Amino acid sequence: MNDKQSLLSHYDDAQKKEKNIEFKTLLLVYASLIVAFLAILPKVYIKNQIYYTSRDISKLKSEYSILEEEHRYLKQKLESIRFKNQIIDSALIDLKD
Repeated sequence: MNDKQSLLSHYDDAQKKEKNIEFKTLLLVYASLIVAFLAILPKVYIKNQIYYTSRDISKLKSEYSILEEEHRYLKQKLESIRFKNQIIDSALIDLKD
């Protein structure tokens, strides 16, 4: 029974001991985290820049499309005004004769 008690007490003592991480292991974990961040952060930054640039390009394309449509409308209006002017000029010439 004494052997059993001594084994149990040694087992209990072993279980009660604190198991700390060694400094080298902790340093290795921090170093690997820093390397991972240094590898990932530029990629995230570049993807964000691409996203914002493409968003700006999309906005400019829509504005360009609107301006093209307005240009066509103004050309059509100008052509209509020229046509009316020609009709009025020809009518005035006919009245003079």
